[in-house]
Amino acid sequence: MNAPLTLPAPAKLNRMLHIVGRRDDGYHLLQTLFQFIDLCDQLTLTPRSDGEIHLISEVSGVSHDDNLVVRAARLLQTHSGTPLGATLKIEKQLPMGGGLGGGSSNAATALVGLNHLWQLNLPLVELARLGLRLGADVPVFVHGHSAWAEGVGEQLTKVMLDTPWFVVIHPGISVSTPSVFQDPQLTRDSRPITMARALKGGAPEWRNDCEAVVKERYPPIAEAFHWLAQHAPSRLTGTGACLFATFETQQTAQATAQLAEQYWPTWVARGLNTSPLHAALGF
Repeated sequence: MNAPLTLPAPAKLNRMLHIVGRRDDGYHLLQTLFQFIDLCDQLTLTPRSDGEIHLISEVSGVSHDDNLVVRAARLLQTHSGTPLGATLKIEKQLPMGGGLGGGSSNAATALVGLNHLWQLNLPLVELARLGLRLGADVPVFVHGHSAWAEGVGEQLTKVMLDTPWFVVIHPGISVSTPSVFQDPQLTRDSRPITMARALKGGAPEWRNDCEAVVKERYPPIAEAFHWLAQHAPSRLTGTGACLFATFETQQTAQATAQLAEQYWPTWVARGLNTSPLHAALGF
């Protein structure tokens, strides 16, 4: 009953991101391709019989009760009516404000992991609906597969993408997603495309509509982008700050990463179609 469960909370990349409209409530309508990479935070979940939810690791700038992991655990607890609680611990590797989905992934791992640990047996589609209340990116992490996404990012269709090696650079700053989406210069009227066309890849479909605004607002990102683009086709993920470039082999990726890490935090990661979270739980 008291045995802890340690699970990965993987990063995602937006292989492309188009903004095709805006809803009356201010949320933007997107078309994007989500892909997981093998760069992960780690969550350790330990069940409690007293019904308490405690996060024992601090996350800079985020209060205990506002942390998405705590909110996810309490949401699942309330929804299911379980009398059980949990002690939660996060080992962070993914940068905050990096566009890698770290907070959303942490929340999804809490939902999926506690569903398993508390033996609730709720289906993934139900967990994804709960996760959407925490953030638009949470459902893709709950479902755990590369996906074509529309709406605000919650309308998901499972896809298979190529699985190259990626060099991921974090330019050392955090990007405010709301400020990017509120920028008057942001492209909001890209012509919608079909999933089939998106899956063919290549320019102009595989682009990120946030890139121009982000590079203008954050010169360190523009500098890193210029550097990385000289080595391989490069793109912003989400609203940034992280950039990524694709490589066919691990060796070529590592060679570029060794150069980049002289200036910025840099990782080499493999593209995945199945989330490491789902692999860990045998889904």
